[in-house]
Amino acid sequence: MADVHAPEFVEIDLTMPRAKVLYLLGVLGELRMSELSGRLGVSLPTVSGLVDRLVEAGLATRRDDPADRRLVVIAITPAGATLLDRFRELSARQMRELLEVLDDGDLEHVQTFLGVLERGIARLASRPVQPTEEINP
Repeated sequence: MADVHAPEFVEIDLTMPRAKVLYLLGVLGELRMSELSGRLGVSLPTVSGLVDRLVEAGLATRRDDPADRRLVVIAITPAGATLLDRFRELSARQMRELLEVLDDGDLEHVQTFLGVLERGIARLASRPVQPTEEINP
């Protein structure tokens, strides 16, 4: 799959850490810098560097929180949302192409495995969030 779609992914020009920030903003909407740091499990300086690059690329905005000017609020821009949509469309297309070449027996295995993953996700969701390693901007 990587060989077939590598050029399309390269065109997206977004590192995984920045993609994570963009994804969170796309799903959750505006977030304070401290909330973003907590959700990613990384330090404020790390998040700040990631956000700086997204703002420079026109994919996110940064502004003071009107309720408390000491806080900074980050939001996705229309260009950032468009890029996320493009990435989702590419991923969905890859998945459709893969599923189309599987036979019925393989598809049953996929369905069973998806149920296993769903149960695992539910278990993870019920656990407290643990800090993760620092990621480089």
